[in-house]
Amino acid sequence: MRWWKILGLAGVAGVAATGVVIARAERRRQAYTPDEIRERLRARLEEASESERKALGQTP
Repeated sequence: MRWWKILGLAGVAGVAATGVVIARAERRRQAYTPDEIRERLRARLEEASESERKALGQTP
C-alpha cells in the first residue's frame, strides 16, 4: 500500500508543477501591450509571406 501513497504524492506534485507552468505562461502573455502584440503578429505574417513566396518560387 505504501507505493500508492508515493504514486499519489507524485501525481499531486505533477499537477502543482503543471499549474505553475501554466500560470507563468499566462502572466507572460498578459504582460504584452497591444502594440507589442500587433508588432509580433506583423512580424509573423511577414515571415509566413516570405516562406510562401519561396515555396511558390520553387514549384514549376
